[in-house]
Amino acid sequence: MIFSGEYTKAMDENYHKDHLACHNCDKKLVACRYIVKDENPHCIPCYQELYAHNCEECKKPIGPDYKDLSYKDRHWHEFCFKCCECQKSLVDQPFAPKNDNIYCSDCHDKNFAARCDGCGEPFRGGMKKFEYKGKQWHEECFVCMVCKQPIRNKSFIPRENEAVCVPCYEEQFAQKCSKCNGVINKGGVAYKNQPWHRECFTCTKCSKELAKEKFTSKDDQPYCAECYGELFAKKCCRCSKAITGFGGTKFISFEDRHWHSDCFVCYKCQASMVGKGFLMNEGDILCPECGRN
Repeated sequence: MIFSGEYTKAMDENYHKDHLACHNCDKKLVACRYIVKDENPHCIPCYQELYAHNCEECKKPIGPDYKDLSYKDRHWHEFCFKCCECQKSLVDQPFAPKNDNIYCSDCHDKNFAARCDGCGEPFRGGMKKFEYKGKQWHEECFVCMVCKQPIRNKSFIPRENEAVCVPCYEEQFAQKCSKCNGVINKGGVAYKNQPWHRECFTCTKCSKELAKEKFTSKDDQPYCAECYGELFAKKCCRCSKAITGFGGTKFISFEDRHWHSDCFVCYKCQASMVGKGFLMNEGDILCPECGRN
């Protein structure tokens, strides 16, 4: 039985004054500060000895009168939680660990962050990073080597280990068609050391595309086989067709007259006269035998 005036109230329970004691050392706790741990009261010294964490900075216990700041099983007094380099307080501030030390974001970036190959400044949290051929840049530092404007998410063309935006590349470096002067992006044709669009490389007379056709030139102008034969080629005296030389065609010439090899035959017996002696009779070719008859 507890009589009035002989008890005290603690932890929602009534205690004889002599029974409210530290769970560890039995020190009487009436009129003393104490801390409840696992539903048992502890005096302040015992609590600190048994349960308080030691501060990483000053190595002293973090008692109940101080705020315990923790990070990955490490603990600091609130006033000890600061950057190891500049000593700036890190309470409610961004920080980063490195080699068992903690740094404010500025000191960490200054000492350890990757740096831009353009400006040399560190990459900070939330910054975009552009990487190309083992180098890295801030978004605003990855620029066209010609116009110096940031490339960002636009296409670019590499040149001499640097980047060139598409408009600058087309203006200064891209091959341009000899006919229309437009940029050749793909499928170009080279003729006499000059670049052409496939669709621009056409016969001078009939405008037929020549990219996959037999063609030749006259006065540095390209012509398809048909137009060249029609306009410039020698004509066979027998069949009157053009002697173009395309495909290895052989021909015979005699006194400003010309024949296809297959057409150089005796007018009467049709025997081939290629490599043989022959006679001329009013412009016709005759073999010696037909010439005697």
